[in-house]
Amino acid sequence: MEIIKFSDWKKLDLRVGEIKGVKKHPNADKLILLKIDVGDKEINLVAGIKQYYNEDDLIGKKVIVFVNLEPAVFRGIKSEGMILAAVDQENNIVSLLQPDSDIKNGAKIQ
Repeated sequence: MEIIKFSDWKKLDLRVGEIKGVKKHPNADKLILLKIDVGDKEINLVAGIKQYYNEDDLIGKKVIVFVNLEPAVFRGIKSEGMILAAVDQENNIVSLLQPDSDIKNGAKIQ
């Protein structure tokens, strides 16, 4: 495991977001397109969670979003951040990290 400095951790901008829209990725079987409200704006994300979540079950779900990640293009679609998830590879389980209360969109994770 790589150790990072606290000053590096402080650079991460993690926010509460709410999934407002879900679409199939036109060029990938395991990717989906998410529209996420992070308080002051909506961002588009590409996520590799299609095999773990039903698209309809994701609408309205609160998630933790890494919002200051450099944008990346996945199979021709720009992603403006990343949702955080716990991954149990041994049992093939992915669980989105979610706040356990009704915290507002855009709240900073510290």
